[in-house]
Amino acid sequence: MLQVEQLTKRFGKKAVVSDVTFELVPNTITALIGPNGAGKTTTLSMLAGLLTPTSGIIRLDNPRPVQQQVGFLPQYPKFFEWMTAFEYVNMMGKLSGLSTVDALQRANDVLRFVGLYDERTQRISGFSGGMKQRLGIAQAILHRPKLLLLDEPVSALDPIGRSDMMKLLRELAETTTILYSTHILHDAESMTEYVLFMKDGCLVEQGHIDEVQQKYDAPHIAITFVQETDALQFASQSELHVSVSERVVTVEVHNNKPTMQHIMSRLAASPFQVEQVAYAKMTLEQMFMKVVGEDA
Repeated sequence: MLQVEQLTKRFGKKAVVSDVTFELVPNTITALIGPNGAGKTTTLSMLAGLLTPTSGIIRLDNPRPVQQQVGFLPQYPKFFEWMTAFEYVNMMGKLSGLSTVDALQRANDVLRFVGLYDERTQRISGFSGGMKQRLGIAQAILHRPKLLLLDEPVSALDPIGRSDMMKLLRELAETTTILYSTHILHDAESMTEYVLFMKDGCLVEQGHIDEVQQKYDAPHIAITFVQETDALQFASQSELHVSVSERVVTVEVHNNKPTMQHIMSRLAASPFQVEQVAYAKMTLEQMFMKVVGEDA
């Protein structure tokens, strides 16, 4: 659907993106992951046609202009807040080349799809952050793009808003190829099929999430505590190599140590309440640290 070959962007003598090569599978969701300054936004901007590459090739299957095939939601979308949601989306439809009749119809259709139809006559100035993100998605999919590019689409949302957005993206992926950047890895894990890891402007790892996970995985024991405070306290008191995500403490196993029996004995002697102890696969966050973390 999309092939990218040796994509490079320089600002003066500084290479912000260097020789990035990858291909997107049609109708899938791919996460572009990396620390701040890795080159994610620059890469998405070049794919969206907003920045001209210094060198490299961006190839789409369809010969239509990029702007007609690609929908883009920047990290900080700007709106004419004195407009209503319908007025804004209708205007964007006309700017996308839709006829007056098609723009009217599509504006209603996409507002209904993103859950803003009942608020279509409200001014954008009164919208919450989550509503504005959904409005941004509406304008990005108005012209039925084959490729949807999203820069940190859930970073400003609360947990409910992130859940709603991820559900929306899974529905869109039935007919659209999605590439999005994110640093909220716990949420991304539930919907991501492919991953692209960037560091210092370079693509350092890519592939199906299961394949990358298998490549870097090591045995882990996941301990789910009843209270998050218990998880944090257990981790702070432990000399083991652990990581914490909400109520779950993940213990790395090296050379068959610690054993499950050792972990269970420690927990039995502690005051902490535990829901579950089990062997677990590497999380996306742990993958991130191995691939692009400071020690990678």
